[in-house]
Amino acid sequence: MITMYGIKNCDTIKKARRWLDNHHVEYRFHDYRADGLDRALLDTFIAELGWEALLNTRGTTWRKLDESLRSTITNADAAAALMIEMPAIIKRPLLCAPGQPMLLGFSDSSYQTFNEV
Repeated sequence: MITMYGIKNCDTIKKARRWLDNHHVEYRFHDYRADGLDRALLDTFIAELGWEALLNTRGTTWRKLDESLRSTITNADAAAALMIEMPAIIKRPLLCAPGQPMLLGFSDSSYQTFNEV
């Protein structure tokens, strides 16, 4: 079963969920805010994708951070602590399925390829 991780009110999440629904792909949605995010799960994401890829430095959550705080995010531990505290700072959506590489972000072509595997 595919699991999509994200935040339900995110526009990109809405597009990705619509794509999955329109293509009749079964999935479970895990909302970081409602369902939580523990460090062990986040560490699995970081191990596969890297903390730099997961940290959404283009979003408003990052841009609203004080520059002094942003400058302290220089390694996986600091990034993970920030992501646990502020899950909206994690790039989304993230798709996970057993036996497949994780897929971060959304595009029609990447979802089509993910769905075919």
